[in-house]
Amino acid sequence: MVKIDTIELGEFPLLLAPMEDVSDPPFRALCKEQGADVVYTEFVSSEGLIRNAAKSVMKLDIYEKERPVGIQIFGANLDSMLQTIDIVERSKPDIIDINFGCPVKKVVSKGAGAGILKDVCLMEKLTAEMVKRTNIPVTVKTRLGWDHDSIKIVEVAERLQDVGIKSIAIHGRTRAQMYKGSADWKPIAAVKNNPRMHIPVFGNGDVDTPEKAALMRDEFGLDGAMIGRASIGNPWFFKQVKHYFKTGEHLAPISLEARVEAARRHLQMSIDWKGEVLGVFETRRHYTNYFKGIPHFKEYRMKMVTSDHSKDVFAAFDEVLDKFAGYQFTV
Repeated sequence: MVKIDTIELGEFPLLLAPMEDVSDPPFRALCKEQGADVVYTEFVSSEGLIRNAAKSVMKLDIYEKERPVGIQIFGANLDSMLQTIDIVERSKPDIIDINFGCPVKKVVSKGAGAGILKDVCLMEKLTAEMVKRTNIPVTVKTRLGWDHDSIKIVEVAERLQDVGIKSIAIHGRTRAQMYKGSADWKPIAAVKNNPRMHIPVFGNGDVDTPEKAALMRDEFGLDGAMIGRASIGNPWFFKQVKHYFKTGEHLAPISLEARVEAARRHLQMSIDWKGEVLGVFETRRHYTNYFKGIPHFKEYRMKMVTSDHSKDVFAAFDEVLDKFAGYQFTV
């Protein structure tokens, strides 16, 4: 049984990674329905939150059906991060996660996200003070290091554990790699195999097939997998992995009807939550994967990703059902 503090997650839990403009309430709801054991919000800027920026505040919306749910925050200023803890507590998340891994330049340039990997002492100090500030379990998501020559993740994880975090998720790339190359899970396994570590160690990066999830569990010995890009437009990924764990076989391909229904619900929930304009715009990135594999699909995909009105996108879904009725997906 893997536990984050007192939150029981079963054996080898699957976590939906926090992803900007992706892991919002509509998408989290779909992933939860399909087997995600923990879901995380998009990352929330501490500076935006203490200034009451509408976009940052909106990201604190969480719902009972999502639990256990974590709110992820990022920043590099201690006072701002502590104020953020106080604000976040009002939303009553099950977990507060600190982002020490985002590689995006506008975040890193402020010393936040992966930028803090250049100053492990500051990372430790920020974490310690945030843990003291709240009774909600605090967790961390980070990367292996700033670059290949500065990988100290075993030491970093130990120091963060010692100041009170309840789990750590590690992306198997450095900041210098961004999302290029292959994720290296060996250093993550080294963290897990450190005899001083007693909190869950979750792996992240390149888990895009059930076989890779099994490899992370069986050969690398990690406590769970955090799923990011593989879930975009594919909330069934969690169900597929669990089916493979249970049976050793792949789940039957998701039908066209189920894909269209999920895309419809996703779009409608997005509109209900953030309004027509943003709801339509921010759901676009999922459609390629929802319908991946259908031949000669470009015409319909273009309608979905260029239409500014939901009625046109819903009409495109109807066209897809009619045009490709009976199409059998292979994966």
